[in-house]
Amino acid sequence: MPELIPGPALIPVPGGKIIEEYVGHASSGDDVVSVAHMLAPAGWHEPEQEPEFDEFTVVLEGSLDVEHVDGVTHVRSGQAVITRAGERVRYTSADGARYIAVCVPAFHGELVHRDGDDDYGDPE
Repeated sequence: MPELIPGPALIPVPGGKIIEEYVGHASSGDDVVSVAHMLAPAGWHEPEQEPEFDEFTVVLEGSLDVEHVDGVTHVRSGQAVITRAGERVRYTSADGARYIAVCVPAFHGELVHRDGDDDYGDPE
């Protein structure tokens, strides 16, 4: 039987970013995949991370920069980027961004491995 998700789980993070998780560990108890709507304000950045999941990011408005070992990938509205498990990356947005992030396996604070910031992650 189809399972209705009546609304997202809000995942608190510092820096003014809003995470609305519709499917995943915090919202639906799923560990296989997570789907979240993200709103990052202008000037937002997060610590470097080396997650244990692939992340598929579709930018709907604004732009994201993904810093990685080979440089920076600029992702604009209408574009997508894939980061693979084990890649060391850092997400930033100079102008702000609205985007969808899909993580496989599902995002979980214990899998993201962000540098030096225990305030990021999943509320559980």
